[in-house]
Amino acid sequence: MQNDMNKREFELFSTLVYERLGISLSDQKISLLQNRLGKLMHQKNMDNYRELYNYFIDHEGESADNELEDAVTTNVTSFFRHEEQWSYLKEYLLQHASKNKDKKLRIWSAACSSGEEPYSMAMMLKEHLNDFDTWDIKILATDISEEILRHAIQGSYKGDTMEGISDYLLNRYFSPEEDRYRIDEDLRSLVTFRKFNLVYGDYSLFSHPFDLILCRNVMIYFDRNVQTQINTNLARILRSGGLLLVGHSETIPAHVGGLKLIKSSIYTKH
Repeated sequence: MQNDMNKREFELFSTLVYERLGISLSDQKISLLQNRLGKLMHQKNMDNYRELYNYFIDHEGESADNELEDAVTTNVTSFFRHEEQWSYLKEYLLQHASKNKDKKLRIWSAACSSGEEPYSMAMMLKEHLNDFDTWDIKILATDISEEILRHAIQGSYKGDTMEGISDYLLNRYFSPEEDRYRIDEDLRSLVTFRKFNLVYGDYSLFSHPFDLILCRNVMIYFDRNVQTQINTNLARILRSGGLLLVGHSETIPAHVGGLKLIKSSIYTKH
């Protein structure tokens, strides 16, 4: 079985990934792609990368795209990741709540990975929003990977992934299951998980503007043009005065979508 991916094979897969997923792979990613696709090649009992490439060319359906997505994306997340953003969000949402007469909140966790981010949001709201049960709250959580979404929907996490959870929250919102902890059903019911591709997805499906969108640590996968396209689409479905949160290393150009930087990695829409 072939071990090393040559330059031409990398170019073929890079083009395929960009066309199918909108993800841009720099030359520095050849080792990553080689390792990820090597495992898939082994699973399919194939002898070389060209054979695997031909498989993807011959199979353009959702199943093959899911395999490609899982091979090239990395799902790294945790509960209450980037603590300073969560501190700001708590203050903002409490202020927003006092002005929100209809008691509605629409939140989108884009690229939600295994679910820690939207579940963190649900916990924060339940802990700090007065009269929580009287609010109409909908949290949408989307990702490109069906496999990771299945894990998120289950809401079951290994003990070593619970570092961001205090003992208080752990006891209140989780049930122990052997070496894992499962999110309680009441909290899971606040989050709706769906598959969505940020590059090729139909943003017109979102009929109501969001108060808050979290799209963190995603733009590293895309080139500048695709980044602008995504951020413009996100801004369009964000209500005036709403918030868009990105990763700490990510920035949005000032001319995009009427978004204004108000704090590191936190933008609002004019």
